[in-house]
Amino acid sequence: MIDFFYNLLLWLLLPVLVPYHAYRSLSRGRRTAFMERFGAIPDSELAPVQGQRTILVHAVSVGETLAAQPLLKGIRSRFPEHRLVITNVTETGRGVALKSNSADVCIYFPFDYPFAVRAVLEKVRPDLVVIMETEIWPNFIKEAGKLGIPVLLANGRISDRSLSRYLRFSWFFRPVLQRLSSLCMQSAEDASRIQAIGARPETVHVAGNLKYDIPLRPRNAEQASGVKAKYGIPEGPFIFTAASTHEGEEEFVLEAYRMLLSARPESFLILAPRHPERAAGVAELVKKSGFQLRRRSQLEAAPAPQQAGEVFILDTVGELAGLYGASDLVFVGGSLVPTGGHNPLEPAACGVPVLFGPHMENFREIAATFLAKGGGIQLTGAPELGDKLVSLSGDAASRDEIGRRGAGILAESAGSTARHLDAMAACLGETRG
Repeated sequence: MIDFFYNLLLWLLLPVLVPYHAYRSLSRGRRTAFMERFGAIPDSELAPVQGQRTILVHAVSVGETLAAQPLLKGIRSRFPEHRLVITNVTETGRGVALKSNSADVCIYFPFDYPFAVRAVLEKVRPDLVVIMETEIWPNFIKEAGKLGIPVLLANGRISDRSLSRYLRFSWFFRPVLQRLSSLCMQSAEDASRIQAIGARPETVHVAGNLKYDIPLRPRNAEQASGVKAKYGIPEGPFIFTAASTHEGEEEFVLEAYRMLLSARPESFLILAPRHPERAAGVAELVKKSGFQLRRRSQLEAAPAPQQAGEVFILDTVGELAGLYGASDLVFVGGSLVPTGGHNPLEPAACGVPVLFGPHMENFREIAATFLAKGGGIQLTGAPELGDKLVSLSGDAASRDEIGRRGAGILAESAGSTARHLDAMAACLGETRG
């Protein structure tokens, strides 16, 4: 009965879903890809994997796609006889997947209608489906089960904010979770929460956080100079990067930057909105605040050097990680406003000190570890950003120590990929190594 009412709701929502999706795609200058999303994928697009043993990895957007990279590399090494298919929901996620060259085929994840998901699964015929980070799609999981395809949940987590909702609707989620072959959760707390919602205890494992398994990329002067030359960033100034900012945060970042310039005129801001489609509005805000600016998308092949005191808006996807190595200090956005924060591990992997705000609910374990081990600084609120920025800009020793500890956290916490691969091997019927 639950499946019946879920599918009835999906069909009732179809007249709303189609125009809403079309509006969101077209208003952002993106193709709708309705054919793919309803399961009609051309054979030519799937040619590299047809007739091959295949593993399908679903990563909804940019964050999940980046988190999946260590696992994808591990799959290539551990299961070389398998081809890889990545599915995404968002175009930005798809863009990162394509740019990474980590899969043989990249396609859009179908809408969760039985006919659509069945069409995709029957065309790809994966030996295993891996779903990143608690993306629960009832029909997709059910249809995979009908075809005898095991489904593994990877890097699973249940946030503080979503726990009560899951528990309230556990009658709906329980049968879906019980269809999963394996659930690899980030922490013991996440494992306990997913069992409380309804997962079978024997299928739940604590595998750690895949996001820790990113390669360390220690900064060096030569590499930093190369990055600066590529983007026309001046060599001398103190480089402050505000990463993955959301609406309501840029105003505080610009005010903090103004304070930094008063104390240290030779400074430069890299501002990277979380959603590139917001870049035009962010650019207007920067202009109204009195700063000169340059947008990444408007740089020519040989960009003219920018100047200290300017703002460089990164309005493209997939380039932020490279700019961390040229930064002296990084603020991780989504944390001054109640959106749950973003991942501080990428800048930490470069040995760059990180700041983040009070709203880190989506990364509570990582944030707590960083604070406990001195690998980052949490602000009590937006007004503190400027003071902390000014203070740290003049204290290279403290910055170096914070950066060193942050990189050390990644080195100590590695190993999640191997645990996930073991769980995948069990799903594939192989002997654990």
